[in-house]
Amino acid sequence: MLHSQEAARSLGVKLPTLYAYVSRGLLASHPEPDGRRSLFVADEVEALARRSRGGRATETRLATVTTGTTQLRDDGPVYRGVPATALATSGPYEDAAELLWQGDRGRTGPWEPVRLRPPGSLGPSDRLRWAVLMAGARDPLRSDLRPTSVRATARRLVATVVRALPGPGAGAPALEVGGRRYEGSVAGELAAHVAPTPDAALVRAVNAALVLLADHELATSTVAVRVAASTRADLYDALLAGLGVVAGPLHGGASQLAYGLLRDAERLGAERALDDTLRWQRRLPGFGHTVYRGTDPRFTVLKEMVDEIGSADRRRTLDGVLALAAERAIPGPNVDLGLAALALAGGMPEDAGRTIFTIARVAGWTAHYLEELQERPVRYRARAVYATRP
Repeated sequence: MLHSQEAARSLGVKLPTLYAYVSRGLLASHPEPDGRRSLFVADEVEALARRSRGGRATETRLATVTTGTTQLRDDGPVYRGVPATALATSGPYEDAAELLWQGDRGRTGPWEPVRLRPPGSLGPSDRLRWAVLMAGARDPLRSDLRPTSVRATARRLVATVVRALPGPGAGAPALEVGGRRYEGSVAGELAAHVAPTPDAALVRAVNAALVLLADHELATSTVAVRVAASTRADLYDALLAGLGVVAGPLHGGASQLAYGLLRDAERLGAERALDDTLRWQRRLPGFGHTVYRGTDPRFTVLKEMVDEIGSADRRRTLDGVLALAAERAIPGPNVDLGLAALALAGGMPEDAGRTIFTIARVAGWTAHYLEELQERPVRYRARAVYATRP
């Protein structure tokens, strides 16, 4: 079943048009058990979409993506029925990944890295892609697409890309979250690579960021992974497709721009920093989101973490930026600002947010990869409108 916003998006219409379809008898709506929202049968929505397109045969190869992995709601992403904001403060990233991959938590295989020696000249983003490529080259059965094998590969890859990052990585602190202690966690290992002096609070914050960013439905990089999966590319090649897209500054790199905004606010004050950013970039990085009308719920969780680990001066800087943006009715802060604030408060480099984002998203990409393997292959085929250009 689809909620109203999902049905409208599938039809390519706005909500008033969707309800007009219902009133005209073109589509049936069904109330949720609590009666608060309407639900629509996915097959009926798709049938109406085909009729609206005139039933042209050329459209039959266009894919309609139905997913049971992540739902986007006003309270943030929901992983297989569990809000990511709750998962972020109750368990490790590994549990969230297992939930995304097979609908369960706590059932997990080993997260052991492939031993690699990345060239010292590579930066973090290049190391991530290099590690995936080299790990794939060393896998003698990389084309084994059985779900158990794909999940095992994903665990191995996450551990591998974290281990391949620059930085000491030694003596990773344990993760303490949800009343439990986890030794050798992904969050602890990652924090030891990206932060100069990670402590328990910082590891907990990094873990929360990993969980919150693990998936966000059909983001552009996720679509790239699903397209690769539809051709039955192995997981390594599919993740490389996602890594290529997330490398863009408007996707995985957005937190780096927000980091610059906060750093300027520290040096110049919030007013000067926001005005200069608007002057040269025409928008404020870290503010506004196409899904959330107000504050991104993921930012709210990260803000609480930043308040715990950040110095008083940095808390005041962030609060000043938020207050001035709210005063001028700028759209609410998003997760990119939360990532930037976390990186700055933890003494991390400016590209640390991109690194955390990318590693986190491997969990969601793998979940969508597994889901796409259940669909008919090569189902993505967009149509172009030919036009001569001057």
